[in-house]
Amino acid sequence: MKIFIKYHNKRISKIHVLSIGNWIDLRAAETVKLKAGDFALISLGISMKLPDQYEAHIVPRSSTFKNWGILQTNGIGIVDNSYSGTNDIWKMPVYATRDTTVLENDRICQFRIVKSMPEVEFEEVEVLDDSDRGGFGSSGVR
Repeated sequence: MKIFIKYHNKRISKIHVLSIGNWIDLRAAETVKLKAGDFALISLGISMKLPDQYEAHIVPRSSTFKNWGILQTNGIGIVDNSYSGTNDIWKMPVYATRDTTVLENDRICQFRIVKSMPEVEFEEVEVLDDSDRGGFGSSGVR
């Protein structure tokens, strides 16, 4: 499967697939100084053309909070394959919990591509033919 990629910052390391794991690291394409409580959109310095029927899921690396004290504000970033123009630059929205500096080329997040949801159709019914699990947040096991 081929993914076309445009680098907007030639100083960041090129993306490569690791032999271990299913996620691919992404790097900050700029140095960003944040104070506790600041919000920022950190440029990842890339645009991609994903294969048809695929989307990218972007999440922080496991060390991101420990190293910089930043949280990804939308929990998970979704990039569908229509966000594929030359200037559709991927970014990571973050909230700083402490004063910090993210340096250009720091590995701050990771992504994987996932097959997009198939077309679905909703049919309204009065009753579902499965048993109730016991309410929100319940596995039904006691």
